[in-house]
Amino acid sequence: MGSIKQVIVVRKDLDMGTGKIAAQVGHACVLGAEHVRKSHPEWYKDWVTLGQEKVVVKVTSLEQLDQVKKHAISLDLPWSEVTDAGHTQIAPGTVTCISIGPAPEVTIDKVTKDLKLL
Repeated sequence: MGSIKQVIVVRKDLDMGTGKIAAQVGHACVLGAEHVRKSHPEWYKDWVTLGQEKVVVKVTSLEQLDQVKKHAISLDLPWSEVTDAGHTQIAPGTVTCISIGPAPEVTIDKVTKDLKLL
């Protein structure tokens, strides 16, 4: 099957602090992993066994994030969306990031290969 990884795509237009970004990425990792644990248990098992590879990349707008999400959906990749509760820096209901996978790297790369690392 090849390598399994998870990619987190973070909005940089929100001017979140470093700690806030870390928390949002953490939410995305957990949401995505739980989704895949139930929907694709073989991918989840391989991902856990092989070290839980994660990559964090950035986009500059909600529109760009939506384009990435739609591309992932078109390839039938599992994804999860993080919406902030609004307790600190961001307004309630703001979409901050998405996770794609864990899923086969070869497929995820079709969606995220041109995005810059966070």
